[in-house]
Amino acid sequence: MAVVKEFKEFALRGNVVDLAVGVIIGAAFGKIVTSLVTDIIMPPIGLATGGVDFKDIKILLKHGDAGKKIPDVSVNIGNFINITIEFLIIAFCVFLIVKAINALNRASEPAPAPEPAPPPTKEEVLLTEIRDLLATRKS
Repeated sequence: MAVVKEFKEFALRGNVVDLAVGVIIGAAFGKIVTSLVTDIIMPPIGLATGGVDFKDIKILLKHGDAGKKIPDVSVNIGNFINITIEFLIIAFCVFLIVKAINALNRASEPAPAPEPAPPPTKEEVLLTEIRDLLATRKS
């Protein structure tokens, strides 16, 4: 029973729930970014590069055999490019979100109180006394 109680305390902590929500939203956001890159960004780039579809760019290492249902062996460079662009977009969006959260945290914090002036040094005290004595002699 102690293990069940400990697990319940762990699972119901705010951080665990926040993490679960973040993972779910992140997965959905990843699908949106994948669609953005695949369906919106890459077609115009492919058109600009002469109709090349990036996902079709690959280095063929060995031809397959259609009769034996053996696929081609290839290095899929275009797919790597698409995934790299997706990563950069997601990383940039996460950066903007973290930057906004940090700005909100800074805005909600009270301004730090100014530090008190340091006490005068012995030389400053002595010079002040001399100045005051000279001022009283002139009067």
